[in-house]
Amino acid sequence: MAAQALPAGYGLQEYKVERLLGVGGFGLTYLATDGNLNLKVAVKEYMPGEIALRGADHSVAPSSEDTAESFGWGKRRFLDEARTLASFRHPNIVRVMRFFEANGSAYMVMEFVEGAPLADWIKPRRPVPEESIAAMVKPLLEGLEVVHKAGYMHRDIKPGNIYVREDGTPVLLDFGSARMQATEVTAVVSPGYAPFEQYHTQGNQGPWSDLYALAGVLYWMVTGNRPHEAAARIRQDTMPPALQLGDRKLYRPEFLAAVDWALSPAEDQRPQSVPEWREALLPSTSTSFSAPAANSSSPVSPRPAPAPASPKTVVAPQPTVVAHDPALLRKLEAELAQHLGPIASVVVRNAAKKIAVQADLVKSLAAEISDPAARATFEKRLQEVSRPSSQPASQPAATMTNVATALAVSRFPAEVLERAEKRLAEYIGAIARVVVKRAAMKARDEAELYLLLADEIENKDEKKAFIRKAVSVSGKP
Repeated sequence: MAAQALPAGYGLQEYKVERLLGVGGFGLTYLATDGNLNLKVAVKEYMPGEIALRGADHSVAPSSEDTAESFGWGKRRFLDEARTLASFRHPNIVRVMRFFEANGSAYMVMEFVEGAPLADWIKPRRPVPEESIAAMVKPLLEGLEVVHKAGYMHRDIKPGNIYVREDGTPVLLDFGSARMQATEVTAVVSPGYAPFEQYHTQGNQGPWSDLYALAGVLYWMVTGNRPHEAAARIRQDTMPPALQLGDRKLYRPEFLAAVDWALSPAEDQRPQSVPEWREALLPSTSTSFSAPAANSSSPVSPRPAPAPASPKTVVAPQPTVVAHDPALLRKLEAELAQHLGPIASVVVRNAAKKIAVQADLVKSLAAEISDPAARATFEKRLQEVSRPSSQPASQPAATMTNVATALAVSRFPAEVLERAEKRLAEYIGAIARVVVKRAAMKARDEAELYLLLADEIENKDEKKAFIRKAVSVSGKP
C-alpha cells in the first residue's frame, strides 16, 4: 500500500505532504506542514488498499463496481469517526483538528506528536518500576474512559500506538482505525495484544477488549515478553502470569494480579470498565508506592518510610527450620505429578523452601489439587509418609495447629488474619481459619495473602467478587 502513497511535496489544500508516516488497514498517514499556521501535522487519508486504487491524478476511487458500495460506506464511517474524535478533548488522546473530503477520498488532520514510540522509549529504562508504569497508564486510562463513554473503542492498543512526548507524557494514537470495517476487508489484529473476540466478526467486543490490549502492553513492560496470542490461549492457557514473572522488588502483587485479571482469555472474566480495572490496578489516593531505587527514572515521588510496627502486634517464636528428607520430597513430587503434571517438581521445591514443618508442607501441596476427594486422599496418604518416626501416630493435631498459629501470627498481625478469615468464611465456611493460617505461612504481604486465599474459592463468579474486593487491600475490617 505504501506504493500508492501521495508523493512528497504534494499539496492537499493548505497542507504540504512531507513524507509517509505509516500504513494501516484502512488508510495512510503522512507528516505534513500546515501552510497557514506553519505547523507540523499528521494527515490520515482514507485508502482501504484492498478495495481502492490511486489514479494518475492522485485521486482515490473504488477498485471495481463490486467494491463501490463498501468503499462509500467506509468513507462515510471514516468521516463519522473523525467527527466524533474531533469532539474529544483529552491531553493523552491524539487530537483531531480537522477533517474534509478531497480527491475522491476523506482526510483527517491530527496533531503531530513529537517524541518516541513506547518501544523505543522503554529500551534504555528497563526494568521500569511500577511507579513509572502507573504514571504512564493512569492518564491513558483517563483518556480511554472518555472514548468509551462516547461509545467508541480503540481496538488496536499496542506499544506501537503509544507515543511518549518529549516531556514524558504518553499519548494514544490511531483511535477508531479498527472500527472502519467493510465486508471485504479483514479485521486488523495485533498478535499478543488483540483479545480473542477481535479474531472473528461475531466476537463480543466492548471496553473489556481495549483493557485486554492495554493489559498486554503492561505485561510486556513488566516481563519484557509480548503476551501469547489470544487464540492460542483459549483451549489451554500456557502463558506465565505476570504475578509469577514480575519482580516483587519492583511491583506490588496486587498490581501484577490486576494485569493478569484484564488478560483473562474469556471476556466475561475481565474487568468490564476502566473504573473497575483502575481500582484494582492503581493505588488509591491514600496509598503510596514504595520508594524506587536510586537510579529509577520514575517521575513519581517516593513515599515516606513505613511506620514502625504497632506495639500491639504479637510476635511468636519461629519454629526451628529443618531440612526436608530428600526421599520425602521425591515422594511428594511423584504423588503431586499425578494431579499437576511436570510442574509438580517446581511446586514442591518452592513450597519446601518456605515451609519447615513437614505436615504443613503436605497440607500446602494438597491445596494445589482442585478436586476435593483427590485432595483429601493425597493429604491422608502423604501425612502418614511425612510423619517423623519420633512422632507417634496418636499425637494430638492441636500441636500442629499451635505451631501453624504461631508461625502465621509471627508473619502477620492478628487483626489482619482475623479480617482475612472473616472475609473468606463468607465463601468457604469455618474451614477458612485453617486455610488462612496455611496461606499466611506462604504469603509475603497482605495482598499476596488475599490472592492465595482466592484460589480456595471454586466458583468463578465468587472468586472474581472476592478478588475485586480484596485485591486493593484497604486495611479496613
